[in-house]
Amino acid sequence: MTANIMAVFQKQIKDTFQNKMVLIQFLIYPLLALVMEHTVEVPGMPERFFTNLFAVIYMGMAPLSSMSAIIAEEKELNTLRPLWMADVKPTEYLLGIGGSMGLLSIAGALLFALIGAYKERTGAFLIVMAAGILVSLLVGAVIGVWSRNQMMAASISIPVMMVFSFLPMLSMFNDKIGKWAEWIYTQQISNMLQHIDSLAVNIKSGVVLSCNLAAAMMAFIYAYRKKGLK
Repeated sequence: MTANIMAVFQKQIKDTFQNKMVLIQFLIYPLLALVMEHTVEVPGMPERFFTNLFAVIYMGMAPLSSMSAIIAEEKELNTLRPLWMADVKPTEYLLGIGGSMGLLSIAGALLFALIGAYKERTGAFLIVMAAGILVSLLVGAVIGVWSRNQMMAASISIPVMMVFSFLPMLSMFNDKIGKWAEWIYTQQISNMLQHIDSLAVNIKSGVVLSCNLAAAMMAFIYAYRKKGLK
């Protein structure tokens, strides 16, 4: 990690803790999971039902919305110019921002692991969550780079993250939605979390996650070449 990336990383961590609107996204979903796990009891409900449900919602929303909002805000306010004058390259900036949001996202995932009492499966839980978080960060970066301002970023990111986050829940009640949802990374993450105690290599999950990651990467490259960070 270069000095420039580390500088951006540290700056963004500091800014995030000062920005309550961004920070709350990493706390509200673990809090909801904690409340629901300890207040709702339904006969036959799977173990850690609400922990897994809100973990997937969190993974599809928090990294995506925070990444898009930060990039769009700095583009709109033109606060990137001092970084370019300080010889911070756009790729270094994006890696710094992505690294900071990724770390905060993993910290939130760790809260879910504690709420769900995964114990010896905590490592597997975090690895599965990290795979989904990476895709969400890339999608958020695409939206942030493509957007002219925060309002445009919000108008695009809200429907996108709603689809990604709630498809796994809707697929529980509708088989037709479930068939389509199988090709979305959040559904595969949900499937893996439901079987975390006996998690084994699943070819379909690996293929879907890889294709989603590749698609997000290509979309990011296209958006960056078309719009850049100006």
